[in-house]
Amino acid sequence: MSRVCELTGVKPHAGNHVSHAVNRAKRRILPNLQTKRVWDDASGKFITIRATARAIRTLDKKGLRAMQAK
Repeated sequence: MSRVCELTGVKPHAGNHVSHAVNRAKRRILPNLQTKRVWDDASGKFITIRATARAIRTLDKKGLRAMQAK
C-alpha cells in the first residue's frame, strides 16, 4: 500500500537528518496518514479512505463532495 493521501495526493518528501555537528543524512518525511470511514450519499454506504489528518479536518468542515470535486 502506497503512502499517498487519497483526497489531496500528498506523498512522502525527501529531506535531511541534521545532527548537532551539522552532519547530513537523507531521510523520508512521511505524511500523517489515517484511515477513516466516510458515508457516501451517492452510493448509500460507507467507504474507507486513507487520508492525511489535515485532509480529514477539511473533510469534516466541507464534506466529501467538496473534497472529491478538487
